[in-house]
Amino acid sequence: MNKVDVVLGSFYGDEGKGKIIDYLSQKSDISVRCTGGNNAGHSIEIDGKKFAFHLIPSGILNKGTLAVIGNGVVIDPKVLIEEMENVENNGYSVENLRISDRAHVIFPYHIEMDRLQEELRKDDKIGTTCRGIGPVYCDKYERSGIRMGDFVNKKYEKQLRKNVESKNKIFEMYGHKTLDVEEILKEYNEYADKLKKYVVDTVYLLHDALQSGKKILCEGAQATLLDIDFGSYPYVTSSNPSIGGICTGTGIGAKYIGEVYGVLKAYSSRVGEGPYLTEQKNEIGDTIRQ
Repeated sequence: MNKVDVVLGSFYGDEGKGKIIDYLSQKSDISVRCTGGNNAGHSIEIDGKKFAFHLIPSGILNKGTLAVIGNGVVIDPKVLIEEMENVENNGYSVENLRISDRAHVIFPYHIEMDRLQEELRKDDKIGTTCRGIGPVYCDKYERSGIRMGDFVNKKYEKQLRKNVESKNKIFEMYGHKTLDVEEILKEYNEYADKLKKYVVDTVYLLHDALQSGKKILCEGAQATLLDIDFGSYPYVTSSNPSIGGICTGTGIGAKYIGEVYGVLKAYSSRVGEGPYLTEQKNEIGDTIRQ
């Protein structure tokens, strides 16, 4: 049985994982994104065309590779569809895309909650991308989240109404703008229709592939020092971009993990707020960056 290879960031992100992932995905049958949301991503250039992927695994550009968005990922449907359309507009197919039915959906109230929380932190901002990542993970663990399986099958309206009602009460308390649930339903039902055919049980899919001897590559997002448990807390992301998140974000057991590639660049930097002890805020630091 083949092992699953993994590419992870070894520092604070932006290490250049995309290049390694792109190279290895060409030799893989399946390329999997396991954690995070559209707060991460990497760019790939092929035949003079640049692709910025925030949710879709880069394997989507290889005809023989299945691109899988795992259960540990949180998905903004609007962003995902825009990425899919960009791939198609540049002459590639998205028929090899599969989305986990267990992945959670980002809605407008998650994004607004993210913005509000950053505003309330004032001088102690985390430095989030304000794309709703943290709040949707909060809902997931609060057990009020909406999964892709329910979303694409239109079984989410009752929960959505509850969520919008409770979030609006918080928004009202702080004088933040409230949201119209009917507008959200109308817009997101259209997204659900477009994504439905791509949503499957990816845990079964990946284990079936392992049994069949297929080569799987897991694409890490963010990096080890942004891990919610092991990073520079609280200036971290809201998931586990270290090796543990690969298992929980796919349903693949640890015994199947093969090579783990940790990527680090010669001149390191970090994303978001928080401490970076070796940063030189002087002429030397400016010279190195330039």
